Amino acid sequence: MKLIVNLPAFNEEEKIVSTIKRIPRNVAGVDEVFVQVIDDGSKDKTAEKAREAGADFVFSHGVNRGIGVTFRTAVEKALENGADIMVNMDADGQFDPNDISKLIAPILNCEADMVSASRFGDKKAKDMPKVKYYLNFIGAYVIGKFMNHKIDDLTCGFRAYSRETLFRLNLPGEFTYTQETIIDAIGKNLKIKWVPVVVTYHAGRKSRVVKSIYSYVKSSSKLILKAVRDVRPMKFFGVPGATLIFISLISFLTFLVFYVQSLKITPYRNWLLFAIATFLVGLQFVIFAFIADMIKSNRKLTEDQTYMIRREKYKK
Repeated sequence: MKLIVNLPAFNEEEKIVSTIKRIPRNVAGVDEVFVQVIDDGSKDKTAEKAREAGADFVFSHGVNRGIGVTFRTAVEKALENGADIMVNMDADGQFDPNDISKLIAPILNCEADMVSASRFGDKKAKDMPKVKYYLNFIGAYVIGKFMNHKIDDLTCGFRAYSRETLFRLNLPGEFTYTQETIIDAIGKNLKIKWVPVVVTYHAGRKSRVVKSIYSYVKSSSKLILKAVRDVRPMKFFGVPGATLIFISLISFLTFLVFYVQSLKITPYRNWLLFAIATFLVGLQFVIFAFIADMIKSNRKLTEDQTYMIRREKYKK
């Protein structure tokens, strides 16, 4: 059983050495523990420091390509190196590497395919910005309701993935991957579990991903909507469509009530026009739902083929 602990890093020369040295090399349930670093085009000595600190595998992007691409590279390299489990964690030391054993335990016990750390358990995250806390809480609640699946923490990057899960995930995003991974895994009926951990946010530290709250919300919302659309197309388009058609029927019945009483159309034509407009828009949404569902079926065939290709390519 081989465990690879992956650290995505961008300009982390100050923190990455201490983070690597804190990663335990003996973890219950696994035979080997390796450290992998994906340097996303750092302009400092991140890659060099990682090697000096004892990282077993260090891969560098020529330019900064974004955390989403970095995660895909991490998955590819972990599979190439024979990982049975990959744990992904931040390189800045905000998570405790001793919690790795907590994350992989449900996978080793066949209780989960993917395990995410939760920063919102009994022990609250230390010095977590309030904006980040509430954005995650709202996002997790809304997506969880839509997907009919309880989500404890939507954006935490400290996660463990089984080899089978790494084969199955399909993540096209470049900006981030955390939300898409959860949505994609739920859509594929993979078993997900959340484990509470303690996390400490470093005072004054600027995020490598979030340049501004506005840009983060804008980019994340776009990715989330696309992911939800692809995973639950009938619900994404069908619910608004059915709602609009229902509203149009109520409006038309209201028009009929007024019309029967006076046998005049003109005073109540706005009700009729509103009913026709909402019905047509609702009907379009329903048509979109069926088209999107057909596309989902075709995409599933493609994903199944991709899954088989990956299994063959990374056969141990």
